[in-house]
Amino acid sequence: NPVGLKQWYQRRVRGIMKPIAKSQGKGIFLFKKLKDIMEWKKEDSWKIDGTKDDREPVENYVVQRYIDNPYLIGGRKFDIRCYVLVTSYIPLKVWLYRSGFGRMSNTRYSLDSIEDTYVHLTNVAIQKTAPDYDPEKGCKWSLIQLRMYLLAKHGPEAVETLFRGMDDIFIKSLQSTQKIMINDKHCFELYGYDILIDESLKPWLLEINASPSLTASNQQDYDLKFKLLHDVLTIIDMEGKLTGKEKRVGGFDLMWNDGPVHCEELSMEGAPNPPYTTNTMLGCFNNREDNLKKMMRSHGSPKS
Repeated sequence: NPVGLKQWYQRRVRGIMKPIAKSQGKGIFLFKKLKDIMEWKKEDSWKIDGTKDDREPVENYVVQRYIDNPYLIGGRKFDIRCYVLVTSYIPLKVWLYRSGFGRMSNTRYSLDSIEDTYVHLTNVAIQKTAPDYDPEKGCKWSLIQLRMYLLAKHGPEAVETLFRGMDDIFIKSLQSTQKIMINDKHCFELYGYDILIDESLKPWLLEINASPSLTASNQQDYDLKFKLLHDVLTIIDMEGKLTGKEKRVGGFDLMWNDGPVHCEELSMEGAPNPPYTTNTMLGCFNNREDNLKKMMRSHGSPKS
């Protein structure tokens, strides 16, 4: 249908602009045509007028393709926050946390208004200012809830393919910067990965946050982030109680150690073996307390 195709093309969002030095959704906007950026540039506060002393510093922006066909739950857009711990870049050593969360939009998705941040941006800092936002319910699903929902809708094979694609994003993004990162054996970095899923269950990297926000929006969020930090410090092992051969510490699974780390955990009874061997359990049951107690008994690691 040529008419329908023309309408789709006219409504399609081309890209999204993000200032590199801001957080919590500040300064982000969508555009349909390149001329929209030129118009924005003319109107911006740092445009060339007035005296030199009155000008604000020019900001650097990242321009990304906007994924305008996101996977929707209840008609609402969401993205996924995952936590990746890097304890060494040379050789590359990467841990993936089992828990995370999906951040939901408070407003049903539509391309009718690209200026509506409640529709297009899932940042909690933005969503909590919506008029009908409920602070008790919030706009988050745990990653295990999200994985179970997807399993019920699409089956295990499709979901495993999706999560293996996310594993690839974690590793390849780190490998792409491995050679230019300053490597210090006394340093580590916890990254917050934001992943979007499109309607065909393809994962897309939105951004990687160094020093991700650890502010809790509710008790469930507080529990997740408290345990996350506890397990980070356990892996850092300032007391020297680990052997260095661990593949699992609390809620973290070692997914890369100068090469892929293979999974040794057996699948549940009656369930098919997963079609992968990577040591990752993203969105699976996080029995971190049992793991920490077992470690404590074997070589005196800290209590949970």
